[in-house]
Amino acid sequence: MIRSELIQKIAEENPHLFQRDVEKIVATVFDEIINAMARGDRVELRGFGAFSVKRRDARQGRNPRTGQAVQVDEKHVPFFKTGKLLRDRLNEDDSAPI
Repeated sequence: MIRSELIQKIAEENPHLFQRDVEKIVATVFDEIINAMARGDRVELRGFGAFSVKRRDARQGRNPRTGQAVQVDEKHVPFFKTGKLLRDRLNEDDSAPI
């Protein structure tokens, strides 16, 4: 599902909301998750999962084309851990479609 499909689904399930309002709500939720992670905070959505930021140390890497050693700087990367409810739902019955 992409963002526009999510907006369409929410708008269909909530006919009392205007499409532009649903777009603003979805954008605000995503922006707040991004802002919280940029501050280094953890964002937890119960039953769905938790977004956090992990730090990767600087290291010696290798250029795959030339094989030459390259210094890779320290960086921060997003990390997502699924919640128990989501994991259980995905593993209920392998033969049933999700």
